[in-house]
Amino acid sequence: MRYTRLGTSGLKVSRLALGMMSYGDKAHREWMLPEEEAEPIVRRAVEAGVTFFDTADMYSLGRSEEITGRLLGRLFPRREDYVLATKVYFPMGPGPNDRGLSRAHIMSSIDASLRRLGTDHVDLYQIHRWDYETPIEETMAALDDVVRSGKARYIGASSMFAHQFAKAQYTARTAGGAAFVSMQNHYNLVYREEEREMIPLCLDQGVGCVPWSPLARGLLAGSRGRGGVRHTVRAGSDPLGEEMYTDDDFDVVDAVAAVAAERGVPMAQVALAWLLARPGVSAPIVGATRTAHLDDAVAAVELELSDEEIARLEKPYQPHSVRGHS
Repeated sequence: MRYTRLGTSGLKVSRLALGMMSYGDKAHREWMLPEEEAEPIVRRAVEAGVTFFDTADMYSLGRSEEITGRLLGRLFPRREDYVLATKVYFPMGPGPNDRGLSRAHIMSSIDASLRRLGTDHVDLYQIHRWDYETPIEETMAALDDVVRSGKARYIGASSMFAHQFAKAQYTARTAGGAAFVSMQNHYNLVYREEEREMIPLCLDQGVGCVPWSPLARGLLAGSRGRGGVRHTVRAGSDPLGEEMYTDDDFDVVDAVAAVAAERGVPMAQVALAWLLARPGVSAPIVGATRTAHLDDAVAAVELELSDEEIARLEKPYQPHSVRGHS
């Protein structure tokens, strides 16, 4: 495993983050694994040197945080040995204040997350989406208070438009408060619209990118085929994936398959190696429901693609509508 700073912050993370959304309650998603099935995968990640783990309060309505806290507590001798990230925004109950990025919701949510995680702080507290109903001044002041209280060491953001992220950063810095050190954005070989504005902004601001869905919800690993063919349980029950990607993207998938075949490695390794080499990317967030998924991700850290291979992978790209929320 290799390690890097998260943007220009002092926080060091492994070049891969393990996404903990895959571990939770099957009643929430059919493909999610219970704790006993998740443990061998998380253990393999720890043994491989992964130190960065990402979850959210809304994953299985808190169940993922509970599993994450227990597993990391068993697998690491000290809390200081790993970087723990979680998120806030989505509804966690029926009440009108149990959602969004108001001071009320942020302050109650950080305490609830810490209880479920079994720790007194998270290393990275992220806003899961942009809140169109709450003034950004209120949100950034509340997040600054979370940092000043010691309940979070750093703050990060997730999918939004670049102008929104710039506004949030300006608001924080004008007030002398904590600013975002990371952006968890949607970025992979078949969705590269972040290269237009968001990634240049992050590079300018010293913000580290931790892309979600680096394999396009399995598309770049061969989980889907043209014409609606589905090869995995998750691909067969993923309406968001149907919305985000189209048959036009399979030309990119074919290029990944060709390079992978020539290299004699799985497609996932090639797709992740491309992303790991992109400017501004600190650590893609990978999901794993089998140890083989994790092994492919770890191997990608050491896979260096040639300029010719990168050109072949990028050539078939078809532009997508810019999405600030997913």
